[in-house]
Amino acid sequence: MAEETGAQRAYRAPCPGCGAPVEFKSAQSTFAVCPYCQSTVVRQGDTLARIGKMAELFDDFSPLQLFAAGRLQNKPFTLVGRLQYSYPGGRWTEWIAALDGERTGVLSEDNGAFVFALPHTLDRAAPAPTDLRVGATTAFNGRNYTVSSNEQVALVSAQGELPRLPELGKTFAVVELRNDTGEVLSLDYDTQPPGAYLGRAVRLEDLQLTGLREESAKDEKGRSFNCPNCGSPVTVNLADSKSITCGNCHSIIDLSQGIGGELKHAEQNDSVRPLIALGSIGQLQGVAWQVVGFQHRMGVEPGDDEHFGWNEYLLYNKKRGFSFLVDAEDGWSMVAPTTGAPSMAESGKSAKYLGKSYQQQYAYNAETTYVAGEFYWQVERGQKSFNRDFADGSALLSMERSANELTWSSGSKMDSAAVASAFKLDARKDMFKRDDAAPLSSASSMGCGTIILIIVVIFILLIILSTCSGRSTGGSSSRSSGGSYGGYSSGGGHK
Repeated sequence: MAEETGAQRAYRAPCPGCGAPVEFKSAQSTFAVCPYCQSTVVRQGDTLARIGKMAELFDDFSPLQLFAAGRLQNKPFTLVGRLQYSYPGGRWTEWIAALDGERTGVLSEDNGAFVFALPHTLDRAAPAPTDLRVGATTAFNGRNYTVSSNEQVALVSAQGELPRLPELGKTFAVVELRNDTGEVLSLDYDTQPPGAYLGRAVRLEDLQLTGLREESAKDEKGRSFNCPNCGSPVTVNLADSKSITCGNCHSIIDLSQGIGGELKHAEQNDSVRPLIALGSIGQLQGVAWQVVGFQHRMGVEPGDDEHFGWNEYLLYNKKRGFSFLVDAEDGWSMVAPTTGAPSMAESGKSAKYLGKSYQQQYAYNAETTYVAGEFYWQVERGQKSFNRDFADGSALLSMERSANELTWSSGSKMDSAAVASAFKLDARKDMFKRDDAAPLSSASSMGCGTIILIIVVIFILLIILSTCSGRSTGGSSSRSSGGSYGGYSSGGGHK
């Protein structure tokens, strides 16, 4: 039976597995999963044929759910389906959105934020996934893109109505490309030719969503289990955590494959005490952020033996997703993963993103040495990446490259006193001060006698150094850490 609902045309037929009604709201949907018996059905004219049974959904703790409605570019849409995938770094969800009854889009997670994408027609055949190595550049439809991730994925479950349905459990390649205007181009190789989707970052509040899960189910209970190392209780609170540390023995526990099976863990013998405690909530840039993760990292420039360290706090807000608060020797900064990929000069000395040019400050190898809390990527000690830090005044841009991914982050520097005040730690604000304080900023509080004494001492030192200048031609260079603005992420795509 068909019925008219505004501009949409709904189709309803009995499930061939249990007889319950299965409804199609979008004309683009050809598959559906019966909500009663989990039968997978395909639409064939005016009848439905059962082609199998879908596996149970894993709980992704997302605020999204079927039939949540919103607006994109002032046009209404409804979430009618969900696809859940797994890949070596964990799992992710794509929501199928029905727009105006004739088109479907995809709303998917992007490093804790969201990307809304629509089907995209390519002006040429998509290359084989093996030809799209991470970091390489290519062009489609007259626009340049950088390959940001290339993963082998598999469908593990689905719900609702779907325009496409990859074979359950069969792996296929998903390649994501990004550009310096903030676009994300996704190529899904489960079909021939591959499916292409082009999208941009969105905020859930900007989509004017109604019918979210949080509105209908207020009991947000965490998942609990016993630590596989010491047996202490561990509770997972974030929606898509891939790693968590035990509060008792500090072991890193891998959650990328869920918590139902045998959990892998790695012990950490030495602990690092964060300056800002896990669980703290601070008001930064007008948003309430909670500290959910912490990692200490070390870096070294290629060809140098001088190591430097910095700390990164993973911040979370339910509607804004994730950001990083970076504590480095040269100051504090707040950054977030970018949706697009900046374009970088071949020399690596400069980069451009969203119309702004940045100059390279540092290039170095980075390694994670300690972690605590929860993370949306699969974090571990010894995780390595090659980083480049760029700046344009107080604006910051950072690149991290690993074997399978290229991740960019952007943000800005922050005043140390503002960071201390945000987390109500004004009494300890002296502990937040870093080398970013301008030398002249403290001179105004000095007396004239102190300033004269400093000038005399500098003059004497210059005389001493001039007499010693011919004795040595060598030396060591030192610098403050620019930090790894944005942190390592194994979620370089919308996964």
